[in-house]
Amino acid sequence: MLICVKNFTVGYNPLNKSNTFSSGDYLMGQVTFELTNECEVQSLFVKLKGKAQVSWTENYGKTIVTYQSKEKYFSIKQFVIQESMGKNDLSPGCHVYPFTFQIPVQDLPSSFKGSCGKILYTVEANLNRSMRMDSKAKAEFTLIQKTNHDPSPQQNMIDKKMKLFSTGSVAMDVSIAKTGFCQGEGIRVMASIQNKSSRDIKPKYCLYRKYSYFANKKRKVETKDILKEEGEAIPHSAGQTVTRIITVPSTVTTSILNCNIIKVEYRLRVGKPIYLHFYFHIVILRNKKIFNK
Repeated sequence: MLICVKNFTVGYNPLNKSNTFSSGDYLMGQVTFELTNECEVQSLFVKLKGKAQVSWTENYGKTIVTYQSKEKYFSIKQFVIQESMGKNDLSPGCHVYPFTFQIPVQDLPSSFKGSCGKILYTVEANLNRSMRMDSKAKAEFTLIQKTNHDPSPQQNMIDKKMKLFSTGSVAMDVSIAKTGFCQGEGIRVMASIQNKSSRDIKPKYCLYRKYSYFANKKRKVETKDILKEEGEAIPHSAGQTVTRIITVPSTVTTSILNCNIIKVEYRLRVGKPIYLHFYFHIVILRNKKIFNK
């Protein structure tokens, strides 16, 4: 009778309601499989891995160039059954082997998947038997970087002469109180606008994201508008101070600023017909709402 390994899986126990982990956390799980017959196992091990990788192609006439890069954060191997332990005969039936890893205490970027790259954290299991194909299983887990609010305010001013279909000038003094925000939090934008032109103007707000991938001294950039809003019209030859709350969507991913080959940034553009750029990053705080520990 052939020895058969069935339903070979590896899984981990959720740490919180959002099923996320951070550096320093303990990841506990189990390897589970069934044997239809008595089996001699050479080894069974589990690996905890973290890595980032990017890949994209560019056309130069008839030449296609592929740009690739990888970044490895950790690879920790833990034997559950070792070959040096002697003969390891396992009986038929279901077998469950628990394991525990501590995620390395280091500055790890958050999990990410994009069109040209990903930051991936996995736990992998491998069952080795003599003269047989190895049985393998893998499970991904989500890691969120530990980050605190950045309290630094930002301010920008400009006074610009109008050209198209208008005369005069528009002066703007725009500020935000900080640069770090949570998903779902409101960005309070203060704008002092002096409309010294011949036309009414409506201030516009645009929140957009920027993905950057790096490989072989090249960079590939993808941008996407997340939301656009428009304020009330400010009459010509008038001045107003306006406040706008721009709510960060709860569906956006966190910023990634600590990876060498992938960056995720968010920017706020304010103003019309002149634009001021404000840079901020979205942060996930270690609090009860997100982590519920």
